[in-house]
Amino acid sequence: MREIERGARIVIEDWVRIKPWDRLLIVTSKEYRAEAAELKKWAVKRARSVNTLFVENKGRYVGVFFDENEEVFDPYTAVIAATEYSLVTTKAAKRAISRHKKFLSLPLSTNNGKSMLEFEFLRMDTKKSRLMAEVIMKYLRHSSRIHVTTPAGTDLQMGKKGRNPGFFNGVVKDGKGYSSASIEVYVPIEETRTDGIMMLDGSLGYIGKAEEITRIEFRQGRIVKIEETPTGIRLKNYMEAYRDSRIYIGGEFGIGLNSYSRCAGNCYIEDESAYGTFHIGLGRNLALGGMQNAKGHFDLVCLEPDIYADNRQLMQEGKIILPEPNVY
Repeated sequence: MREIERGARIVIEDWVRIKPWDRLLIVTSKEYRAEAAELKKWAVKRARSVNTLFVENKGRYVGVFFDENEEVFDPYTAVIAATEYSLVTTKAAKRAISRHKKFLSLPLSTNNGKSMLEFEFLRMDTKKSRLMAEVIMKYLRHSSRIHVTTPAGTDLQMGKKGRNPGFFNGVVKDGKGYSSASIEVYVPIEETRTDGIMMLDGSLGYIGKAEEITRIEFRQGRIVKIEETPTGIRLKNYMEAYRDSRIYIGGEFGIGLNSYSRCAGNCYIEDESAYGTFHIGLGRNLALGGMQNAKGHFDLVCLEPDIYADNRQLMQEGKIILPEPNVY
């Protein structure tokens, strides 16, 4: 079996778990015809019907259509958003999720010419990831503050009062009806209560690896200063192109749980899901349980964090240290 076929089978059979009564919609663009065709090939063996919606690939702006047409998923029982950028934070996704449809965000963006469906990280044991997530969420759920530091010099404080954690591992059932290809615990942090310094040493989401450590300052929830390294200049230019001041607001704190992933800048989803990393999601966080709308959402990834929920340490240099089942 080819790698792309194996990836498509995992998505249809193991993650979305398409049933005979499902009416599936695959959302994609012409750039990802091959991936959409493989997904459809596996889905038609199981679903009542399979339709494909091709949308114009507008990169970071693809979500605008799904904010303006939030009813687009209404006729379907299951949706796979196989677009370049994630749709999980759009209004259409939020509506589909609230109506108990299966929804999988499957952003296919890569930086090395390889199909995302060919990446090894898709093979992570989903049961193991669920165990890991439950350990961490147990303590995050009852905390009001998150503190994170890294060997590179990150020192961030975040508020999460009234915000519940969740997790993604691809399996829509585990995510209570929706999920992302990223295997992570996430928290829709308070939008005005992130303060401190991030020393960015992992990746810049969709635009690849941080080539040198770059200092980013947060104050009252938003980025106020980015060091002008080559990496910092790339990030500044990327963010300015959104033409939306809300893209500078930290709306998500995430912890990667995928031991098959490597944060190498080759694939956005692989980077943010890598075990031993944390990320701050910038911009829109509506579907995650937050209150922030924006023209987009992307993540900044850092390595080897020490993570504290209130005063309890959850991770040390990227490894879970709680007295729970040893999953590694």
